[in-house]
Amino acid sequence: MAVVWRTKHLTMNGWPFEGLRRFFKPRMLRRRRLNIWLGGLLLVAICLTAAASWWGLALEPNAMNIRERLVPPSRGHWLGTDHFGRDIFARIAYGSRIALKVGAGSTLLAALLGAMLGAWAGYKGGWWDEVIMRFIDGLMAFPGILLAIMLVTVMGPGTANTIIAIGIANVPVFARITRGVFLTGRNALYVEAAHALGARTWDIILYHILPNGIGPIIVQAAVTFSAAILTEASLSYLGLGIQPPDASWGRMLKEAQPQMGRAPWSVLAPGTAIFLTVLALNLLGDGIRDRLDPETH
Repeated sequence: MAVVWRTKHLTMNGWPFEGLRRFFKPRMLRRRRLNIWLGGLLLVAICLTAAASWWGLALEPNAMNIRERLVPPSRGHWLGTDHFGRDIFARIAYGSRIALKVGAGSTLLAALLGAMLGAWAGYKGGWWDEVIMRFIDGLMAFPGILLAIMLVTVMGPGTANTIIAIGIANVPVFARITRGVFLTGRNALYVEAAHALGARTWDIILYHILPNGIGPIIVQAAVTFSAAILTEASLSYLGLGIQPPDASWGRMLKEAQPQMGRAPWSVLAPGTAIFLTVLALNLLGDGIRDRLDPETH
């Protein structure tokens, strides 16, 4: 009888294993909140570090002092100094400005271009869809990092060109996500009602279909933000991104590589900064995805 009662309890209301679902749901909600809070706190800390450099609260990142080269972390230099005697914390703070600027700028560029192309292809269909998506397939034929390297090599290094190169490399993923949203939404009843009321094409796209499918685009933006920071660090490590004397986390890793054995703090500091920033953005992306997913509510 006990086995029969438990089976009925787990399948009540017509939902298989309802008891297990109720048991795990609070834990899923706590994990979702933990992801958002932890990711948000880490990102706020990184933004405050960038603000310290912006407001002049950190030391000059390019000030050299040969007498204090390769000094370990101390009260005067929280993260030590590099082989030129430059304060590593000041360079980490300035590098966070560069990372956030490149990540935000390239993500915004990729989201705008990709969403426009994907929205038009998904809404219009026909030959518009074929032409636009074959162009997107051509971009996707190149791995993102290789496409960014090619574009930076052609345009030249620098912050602006790095933002453009990384943004263009991430356009295809936004275009495909947006196209899927519009393929599903263009035949919805509210779109037909808007057509009947004489709404223009771009009004339907911007004010009717896009707001109802913005969730996947926001989640992808968080993932792309973290990927853009990694790509910028890779380009700077190769000497194709941010140019000296400006501080970049990838450039700092490259310059600290010969001193890895003598001064491990010079490698650990930029590596940890990259790790924490990418972790924060991925946690936020997971939390936002779980929040927008109706199955987790």
